Amino acid sequence: MPFPVEPAFLVGALAAINTLTFLLFGWDKRQARRGGRRVPEARLLLLAALGGTPGAYAARRHFRHKTRKQPFVGQLHGLAGLQVVAIVALIGWGAG
Repeated sequence: MPFPVEPAFLVGALAAINTLTFLLFGWDKRQARRGGRRVPEARLLLLAALGGTPGAYAARRHFRHKTRKQPFVGQLHGLAGLQVVAIVALIGWGAG
């Protein structure tokens, strides 16, 4: 049974979630510098879990933000690992 989501929709949704994730990391960095209200780490991790992991990694590098913060970094790496396993499983499931 094929996956019930159109590829174009999936690509658009992933682009949107990654853009949002990237922008929120940037906003959080800005707020950290200004002493303003921060974006909760749980929200940043949720966006990553919903598919925004590439945006999170790009933002961490670009903004030099959340690069040494533990346990955040470990949780982000864990999410990325789970997503890789899920993708591999989906590809294997689709090939069978």
